[in-house]
Amino acid sequence: MKGTIKAHGHYFCSEACIRKYEEQHNIEKCYVCSPKAKKWYHERLYIVGAVVIILVSVSYFVSFLQPFYEAFLDYLLLIWWAILLGFLIGGIIDYFIHREYIQKYLSRHRKRTIIYSIIFGFMMSACSHGILAISLELYKKGASTSSVIAFLLASPWANLPITILLFGFFGVKAAFIVLSALVIAMITGLIYQGLERRGMIECSHCTMGEDKAVLTDFSIIADVKKRFRNYKFTAKNNIEVIKGVFKGSWSLTKMVMWWLLIGMLMAAFARAYIPEHLFMTYMGPTFLGLLVTLFFATIIEVCSEGSSPLAFEIFRQTGAFGNSFIFLMAGVATDYTEIGLIWSNIGKKAALWLPVITVPQILILGYLFNILL
Repeated sequence: MKGTIKAHGHYFCSEACIRKYEEQHNIEKCYVCSPKAKKWYHERLYIVGAVVIILVSVSYFVSFLQPFYEAFLDYLLLIWWAILLGFLIGGIIDYFIHREYIQKYLSRHRKRTIIYSIIFGFMMSACSHGILAISLELYKKGASTSSVIAFLLASPWANLPITILLFGFFGVKAAFIVLSALVIAMITGLIYQGLERRGMIECSHCTMGEDKAVLTDFSIIADVKKRFRNYKFTAKNNIEVIKGVFKGSWSLTKMVMWWLLIGMLMAAFARAYIPEHLFMTYMGPTFLGLLVTLFFATIIEVCSEGSSPLAFEIFRQTGAFGNSFIFLMAGVATDYTEIGLIWSNIGKKAALWLPVITVPQILILGYLFNILL
């Protein structure tokens, strides 16, 4: 998902992300940078949703489009529960997991910071470029480059809503994708720490032997106790909580659901009209198939939610689970927006090392998955 709204020196993909960023950093509300108010029918979700409804309705009556209708319906029946559950959990996380908790642990220059980074990245569910803006702000306040990189990799690769969605598609095999993504984020973060020690990447705040953590006087346990102690279980407050969770879920839905629908459309057309032998020839469980999949994952600009149906279709057509893994993971590792923002905000060496470190790990794991699964 690409940020298109410029605000406070970053690019955001929705006004909700801007407001969260402002609230977190006590920044005055930026009215100039807010997108112009849109009519409901100008929203991407409604536009894409209308297109999907029209296509599916027409395909029901047109014999040539019948295979597309059946394929799309299969996808919908397969993952509708995962979509709803993912958005609900995303809303709960958005409402209850406060940004100060993340700042507390991502700012430390220790090995355990990498573990904290991937845990918080796993729990994040908002706009990936909103997360990127927060990560870069943490870097400016004292976070190490390695913790920022680990956080960025863990969040879009294995965040909780996408985890639920992947289980909807791949069943228990999705655990291999999620765990591998977290392992790659950890290994990459640790390698970045080694590069920091040797001065091989930029890290403005990395002074070995010092712990320049931000929010050093902030206690998460004390904050949770205080919030719980001050909360009154009244009907009004409970309704506010429900509204807050729903607001977070709806914000997440508007950001990613239209991508997911596009991915489902592409996957349904691929299943219906691309001969299976083409998948087997060019994207099968071979080394050439891995490279071809890596190439397409690099050039196809679809967010993780949109990539999931396409990755599942590759698996369904070829049985190459490793290729599906590569398709999901490599798109993030080679994303030019993420690399460009790291280049401009941290440094060119930190940006260039990202694909150099991650892509070989992805190819190795993809190859092993094709052999073992």
